[in-house]
Amino acid sequence: MNEFEGRWPGWGADAGLVVLTFLPPLLSQPYVDTSAPAWASLMMYEALGMVVLLLRRRLPAAAFVACFAALLGALVGSAGAGAKLSPLVFLPLAVLLYNLGSRCASWRRTGSAVLGAIVLGVAGLWLNRLTTDSGDFQGGLDVLAALAPMPLAWAMGFAARTRQTLLASAEQRAADARRAQALEAAQATQRERARIAGEMHDVVAHSLTLLVVHAETLRARGSELPDWARAQVDGLAAAGRQSGGELRDLLRMLRDPADAAPLQPVPGLGELEALLESHRAAGGVAELTMDSALESVPGAVQLAGYRVVQEALVNARRHAPGAPVRVSVDGVVGELRCEVVNGPGTRRGTAGAGIGLGLISMEERVGAVGGELTAGPTGEGGFRVVATLPLESAGV
Repeated sequence: MNEFEGRWPGWGADAGLVVLTFLPPLLSQPYVDTSAPAWASLMMYEALGMVVLLLRRRLPAAAFVACFAALLGALVGSAGAGAKLSPLVFLPLAVLLYNLGSRCASWRRTGSAVLGAIVLGVAGLWLNRLTTDSGDFQGGLDVLAALAPMPLAWAMGFAARTRQTLLASAEQRAADARRAQALEAAQATQRERARIAGEMHDVVAHSLTLLVVHAETLRARGSELPDWARAQVDGLAAAGRQSGGELRDLLRMLRDPADAAPLQPVPGLGELEALLESHRAAGGVAELTMDSALESVPGAVQLAGYRVVQEALVNARRHAPGAPVRVSVDGVVGELRCEVVNGPGTRRGTAGAGIGLGLISMEERVGAVGGELTAGPTGEGGFRVVATLPLESAGV
């Protein structure tokens, strides 16, 4: 019954239950007794039963007792007038017994309802004996036979409620297990992030700090160095300080993702000229062509474009030293296009430099904003990197 009610709105379930419960007695009554007292008792009983049935959800125990009292009144009243009712008048009582078992979780209320029904039953039999002398209309084994299966209706309702409770408990346990698993995974991820941050601090940050210290020491003794060396040392110190600031932001984010706001300014397209200057200071040749109307490009796209150009310049210095590099950044319809092309190197590249993840990192960074990366050699012996970054995916 609860599954039936769960598939339909409340009014639909009530209407269907009323029809299925009270129509059968009306249809079967003409085959039992067509006298006026019989019909009067039946109609009064069904009118009261419909009202009681509508209250079954809020007051299951009271609804059962009220229906039982109405049934006894109809049976005793019709028997006193010499009329009989259809045996199907017990059907609403069975429905309300099922409802009592499925909805009443209090054993005290259930016991009180059953005890009240027994008292009413004894009183009904006594009144029946007082109001009629005919053995045909005195309640006996026929009434007992009709009431005998009624506990089965309550047991079915109780089983349905127990099943629903077990299902709810299983769902709750499954939800708790999923939450615990997610929490454990998050904690494991955070522990791994903290471990990686610690390793990076111990290895990378320490080495980078030593690099900056040595560069600053050389700068302090700049009067003893040739001009070309002083420029190189200045670029080395500036690059070390910038990398150190970005590394601190990265370590802070690894240790606590909630504290992801960078302390250093996030580089964008406006810093490309300074990036190329550092490339030139390192002995490279670079040329920048950039559309001047790119200030409104979202920060995430600007950062991705900056990192692509930065990595491409590093690769050019590493694999094609002395090669001229041409950087072009322009905006087309709904997209930002960054192209970095270098020619063949003038001298042999650095063997074993890098860890071989530059292109992979560029692809992941470009893919994070929904863009595409194309990289490959040119026909003249150089290398070309083209990143196409959509603006719409970044909220523009």
